[in-house]
Amino acid sequence: MKNEVKLIVLFFCSIVISCTAKEKPIVKAEFKEPTKLNVTEGMEIATFAGGCFWCTEAVFLDIKGVEKVVSGYIGGVTKNPTYKEICTGTTGHAEAIQITFDPEKVAYEDLLEIFFATHDPTTLNRQGADIGTQYRSEIFYHSLAQKDKAENYIALIEKEKLYEKKVVTKVSTATIFYPAEEYHQNYYNQNAEQGYCQMVIAPKLEKLRKYYKTKLK
Repeated sequence: MKNEVKLIVLFFCSIVISCTAKEKPIVKAEFKEPTKLNVTEGMEIATFAGGCFWCTEAVFLDIKGVEKVVSGYIGGVTKNPTYKEICTGTTGHAEAIQITFDPEKVAYEDLLEIFFATHDPTTLNRQGADIGTQYRSEIFYHSLAQKDKAENYIALIEKEKLYEKKVVTKVSTATIFYPAEEYHQNYYNQNAEQGYCQMVIAPKLEKLRKYYKTKLK
């Protein structure tokens, strides 16, 4: 099982094409208020930053028990940031996704496993060709239980030496999450024929279906 996980990790970490290579024109954010954490009873929120949010959103939308995935910005100081501002790397925000999930159908630990398997947590402020603090690897916890689970999972994969390099993923308190502009939402499903989607996201989803078939919708 350890070797299989390593193979999955190596595949996902081998992708180096930038998600900004063929982006659509920058537009002003339509969302002016940060996301409210009002969730249906029995549901929970998970917030992950792992590089370009087009990729992470597409991955988690396919997971059983996930009700909703929103792409956005978190961890910075600028209020109501736009994508153009985020791309300067000066706002302090990370591109991230906020997941609404049913813990009865998918455990937080399962989400952590998929998060680490589908990006490289050993590259500081970088995922492939995407470079900058906005592409950092970071887990934003919404409870002490999530904090403990995230830290324990990182300690476990470090102990098992699943990566040749040290894991640099940060574990931080969840702050204000700002949804990204509308054209970023559900990006893959609306732009499946776009070059980046075909070359980077589609292969990730293909491997996700291969290795995590039992966890998919």
